[in-house]
Amino acid sequence: MPQRTVLVVVFDEVQSLDVTGPVEVFTGAEQHVPGSYRVRTASLDGAPVRTSSGLTLMPDGALAGTADPHTLVVPGGRGTRHPNPRLVDWVRRHGPRAERLVSVCTGAVLLAAAGLLDGRRATTHWAYCDTLARNHPAVEVDPEPIYVRDGNVATSAGVTSGIDLALALVEEDLGRDTALTVARHLVVFLRRPGNQAQFSAQLAAQTARREPLRDVQQWISEHPAADLSVEALAARARLSPRHFARAFRAETGMTPGRYVDRVRLEHARRLLEDTADGVEEVSRASGYGTPEAMRRAFVRALGAAPAEYRRRFRPAHTP
Repeated sequence: MPQRTVLVVVFDEVQSLDVTGPVEVFTGAEQHVPGSYRVRTASLDGAPVRTSSGLTLMPDGALAGTADPHTLVVPGGRGTRHPNPRLVDWVRRHGPRAERLVSVCTGAVLLAAAGLLDGRRATTHWAYCDTLARNHPAVEVDPEPIYVRDGNVATSAGVTSGIDLALALVEEDLGRDTALTVARHLVVFLRRPGNQAQFSAQLAAQTARREPLRDVQQWISEHPAADLSVEALAARARLSPRHFARAFRAETGMTPGRYVDRVRLEHARRLLEDTADGVEEVSRASGYGTPEAMRRAFVRALGAAPAEYRRRFRPAHTP
C-alpha cells in the first residue's frame, strides 16, 4: 500500500479544531495501519502560528519547498477573512497538484480566492455560505450538507465536520473497519453522511419574534405526529391561514411546510439512530403516516431509505 502524504496548511488565526480534527483522524489511521499516512503541517515561512483561540501551533516546516502531497488540507478560521496574498498564491499554484484537495470550514474561502472552486459545488460554515456565494458567483455554494465531494475537491462545513470528512476519506482509502476504529478511539460515530444537514430544523430557521409564532415552532418540535397543516397551525396561532403562512416565512426564513418537513425528518432520524422501533412505528411517530411516505422523504433528502440509513448510521450500542 502506498503511503499517502497529508499536508495541513496553517496560518495565523486559524481555527485550531479545523487543524487538529483531521490531523487526529489521519494520524489515528496511521497508527492502526502503519505506513498508510504521513501527516505534516506547514506555515508560509515555517514559523509558529497563533490560532483564533490563542493556542500556538508549531508547524513541521515551511510551505516553500514541500513536496506535493497526496491530500492537501486547507483549514478555516478568522485568518481567512483577510488572507495573506502569499498564502492564496501558494494555494493557487500547489492546490491543483494534490491528488485530493480538502477544505475545512472557511478554508473554502481560501480555495475560492485561489480560483480552485470555480465551476464546482462546495460548502462551508453555514454562517459564511451567503458571503462565499456573493463574493464568488462562479462557485455553486450548497449551504445544507456537512461536506461536499466534487471530483477530487472536498469541502466541509463548520469545525467538527472536518472530522466527518476526514473519516470518510479514511474509509475510502483504508476501508470501513479502519475508519470505525479511528472513530471509536476519538469517541465519535462513523454515522454522518455528507448530505446530512449542518444544523437542526430549529437552528436552520430563525426564531420568530412574536410569541404566538414561537409557540407554534415549539409545538411542531414537540408534536411531529400531530396535524401540522397550515390551517391547524394558524388556528393555534389565532391567525388566518394566509396571514400565518406569510408571517411565519417572514420571521423564520422558511415556509411552515418546509419547517414541518425538517422537524419530521430530524425526529425520524433520531428514532432510527437511537431506538429499535420498527420503520412503521417510526413513520407514525414522526408524522409520516406510512413507511412509504417516510421512505420518499428520506430518499429525497438523504439519498437513502430509512432501513439503509439505520443500518449505516445507528451506533453499535443502541439497544
